Amino acid sequence: MADETPVFQIQRMYLKDLSLEQPNSPQILLEQSQPQVDINLAMAAEPVSEGIFEVTVTATVTTKVKDKVLFLVEAKQAGIFEIRHVPEEQMQGIISIVCPQMVYPYLRAIVSDVCTRAGFPPILLTEVNFQAMFEAQQAQAAAQGGNGGSRIITSAN
Repeated sequence: MADETPVFQIQRMYLKDLSLEQPNSPQILLEQSQPQVDINLAMAAEPVSEGIFEVTVTATVTTKVKDKVLFLVEAKQAGIFEIRHVPEEQMQGIISIVCPQMVYPYLRAIVSDVCTRAGFPPILLTEVNFQAMFEAQQAQAAAQGGNGGSRIITSAN
């Protein structure tokens, strides 16, 4: 009889993509107005192979002064997770809640660091309740008659 013990392991955490743009520099750096910051988060999960999943959390931070972009940062942090012998009804919760909670602190640090290195004050992404996001996504999918995918998009100002 094969071993059916549940397995949950982080195989690797890595920065999948990082972009910084300052399209209106250097002129906009002389502006004295308070910038407006818009933060969008997205989560996605893809199977890599049997029992192996890649979970990514993406942050897009757009900072504007008046109507001009001061800077734009997009960072995508990913993790590869081994998940085996877990009941099907628990899989979606693990992939949509537990995995992003493990990936997100790395993403927060990268966004803050890149802003600082670009010469701006650090952008500190707030804590995210991935369980609440997942439950809202499931409720929305149920209302629309769907089954609820693994993509979550949120916006914070």
